[in-house]
Amino acid sequence: MPPRPSHPRARPSTSPFRDQPEPVYDTYEVDCRVIHDRHGMGRVIGMSADRMDVKFGSIVVDVDQRSPKVHLL
Repeated sequence: MPPRPSHPRARPSTSPFRDQPEPVYDTYEVDCRVIHDRHGMGRVIGMSADRMDVKFGSIVVDVDQRSPKVHLL
């Protein structure tokens, strides 16, 4: 049996199964205001790689920048 190709086959243009578009993420910076589904409104106080520290009232939470629960205001 021949080995499988390492790349996926291109779909025909008439295929009902379309490729999923790449998700678009917000760009966060220090001092941006954000809203979190669980913690409410907060402000970004620190950034590191793909994580950010967000201050919600009196607590600081480490949040993933790609989390679907956090949104830029």
